Amino acid sequence: MKSVLHKAGTRGHADHGWLNSYHTFSFAGYHDPERMHFGVLRVLNDDQVAPGRGFGTHPHDNMEIISIPLEGDLEHKDSMGNTTTIKEGDVQVMSAGTGIQHSEYNKNNDQEVKFLQIWVFPNQRNVEPRYDQISIRDIEKKNAFYQVLSPNPEDEGVWVHQDAWFHLGKFDAGTSDSYRIKKEGNGVYAFILDGEVEIDGQKLEKRDGFGIWDTDSFNCKATTDSRILLMEVPMSLDTIGR
Repeated sequence: MKSVLHKAGTRGHADHGWLNSYHTFSFAGYHDPERMHFGVLRVLNDDQVAPGRGFGTHPHDNMEIISIPLEGDLEHKDSMGNTTTIKEGDVQVMSAGTGIQHSEYNKNNDQEVKFLQIWVFPNQRNVEPRYDQISIRDIEKKNAFYQVLSPNPEDEGVWVHQDAWFHLGKFDAGTSDSYRIKKEGNGVYAFILDGEVEIDGQKLEKRDGFGIWDTDSFNCKATTDSRILLMEVPMSLDTIGR
């Protein structure tokens, strides 16, 4: 097994007043040639948006964009005609494809919104743009990982144009679960949302990231009450659509 550890305090940081953002991988004004991506996982931003503020209309293309709210309500509008709100317990995906414009705003004037913004390189370019969101409340499990994203529209969760699988887990202290890699050549980037865990002996704390590859499976044990996001992605950039 090979691995890479990214402690929370080593992430890039940008405070724009209305936006407080931590970047696991190089993004905008933060550039580290050693932290450009993990396989096809290109962006993992931990964003906090001030009340009533947000991202004005801006474009994307040829990227799978996943948003996972952690606190508060995020209002979304896009050039496909979607106007919706995502909140804690939801997962949103956009296939930007040939091009899309969208905006994201904190819907509330009295509290921050906190969410993860995740970009994954697609395995197909110039697809028709697509939007979807789900509530995980009907599929979540206790003390076990459960799937929220996959390459298959028929599976549980949202789907993307890439051989990627995302799982969430909420664990009581002392409980554990194992994870088996879905596809040969993939790795998993674990991001600790809350608490403290051990993955195959590596101790991890809140907002730490831990990448694992060249293995078939691993075990995760919660040493305190914890929430964890697992992002399984192809490690080879040859899987990116050309």
